[in-house]
Amino acid sequence: MLSKKRALTFSAGAMASAMALAACSSGAVSSDDGAGGGDVTLNVATVNNGQMKDMEQLKSEYEAANPGTTVNFQVMEEADLRAAVTADVASGAGQYDIVTIGAYETPQWGANGWLVDLTPELEADASYDVDDLLPPVRDVNTHEGKLFAVPFYGESSFLMYNKEVLDKAGVSFSGTPTWPEVAEAAKKVDTSDMAGICMRGKPGWGDLFGPLTTVIQTFGGGWYDMDWNATVDTPEWKEAVSFYKTMLDESGQADPVSYSFNECLTAVKEGKAAMWADATVAASMLEADDSPVKGKMGYVPMPVVETDQSGWLWSWNLAIPSSTKNKDAAVDFVKWATSKDYINLVGEKIGWSNVPPGSRTSTYEIPEYKEAASAYAPLTLEVMSSVNPKQPGVNPQPWVGIQYVSIPEFQDVGNQCAQQIADYIANRTSVDDALAQCQSVAQKAGDAHKG
Repeated sequence: MLSKKRALTFSAGAMASAMALAACSSGAVSSDDGAGGGDVTLNVATVNNGQMKDMEQLKSEYEAANPGTTVNFQVMEEADLRAAVTADVASGAGQYDIVTIGAYETPQWGANGWLVDLTPELEADASYDVDDLLPPVRDVNTHEGKLFAVPFYGESSFLMYNKEVLDKAGVSFSGTPTWPEVAEAAKKVDTSDMAGICMRGKPGWGDLFGPLTTVIQTFGGGWYDMDWNATVDTPEWKEAVSFYKTMLDESGQADPVSYSFNECLTAVKEGKAAMWADATVAASMLEADDSPVKGKMGYVPMPVVETDQSGWLWSWNLAIPSSTKNKDAAVDFVKWATSKDYINLVGEKIGWSNVPPGSRTSTYEIPEYKEAASAYAPLTLEVMSSVNPKQPGVNPQPWVGIQYVSIPEFQDVGNQCAQQIADYIANRTSVDDALAQCQSVAQKAGDAHKG
């Protein structure tokens, strides 16, 4: 999950208020696109990562082919995006015509009636080829057989490392490494100029808890048991969280609580970090033509301890709020931005390594992309297909999801707990106090789902 600065969180109480507002609003969808066929302005809310910035750059291609349609992008950091979009969509305010949301939000918001069902339009357009969407990311955007969002790109996670640096230190990985092996490797390559490993530490359920949840799961921990009893204040959590902090203390970047996806990406590119465990989509940026480490990186599955694999599953998706007054134009743009033609446009205009990965099966059959992404594309497809969202850890769980719990309260729970863990990483509290506080927050949310 691509994450930026911590900002406002949308609490469970605020979510309830927004749902009440949504129930009072009409929720009507207009498809007249500008009151009588006039010019249309589409407002798109999206996250500030590379692929979305490429979409903004290429919007002129769409506008040129669709005279009278203007597309305005509002690009935000992830926490800001979630707060703004959740408030707008839940209340039916109608500020945005198209929103970028994650696999966590789509089925819940679709069930609430907050999103337009895209199934009829997509299935009626044979050229769109909805069956070409990769099954894992298509499934997470589906609720009761209806597709409420379409993937702009999909990802799992893996370990990325600078081959030249590790080779010089006599370090190599064969197959899937363990976290202790990675921690030892990080020590060997850590210097005053280069961190041995960069990991997210910035507070936020989509920041710190993106990778940390998978570490906790492979150490044997999880958020809840099958009866929705919180299982945070447990030996498995303590071991995993303590390991994470110790690894960062010994070999990580300075001030880890200020680092999320983009900061670690920059550190690896600039030769300030030798390794990084994070989203598979990062490889396309590390192997871009303008990347200083292009051709120097190696990729292996996410490290494990008690499980066979520990990658996550995520997709950034384009959805249309039910409150839009420009439904037809919004659907047309969403189809364009997630089409096979758009994939080719990115490759031809920006570069084949910049193509949004993990959304369409056909992407992995394009000769130019196969050549440009040969270092990471096969592994990306492999790990995305091998993860198990129903039981990613050691123990069974009563929800479907890997690096998140698919309940409305989790945004608030994850954000509060991430702040506690970040305080521990920054030596502002103890691990026991951090986990005790998180246990209390998690249990309140779990109680709402018992029975």
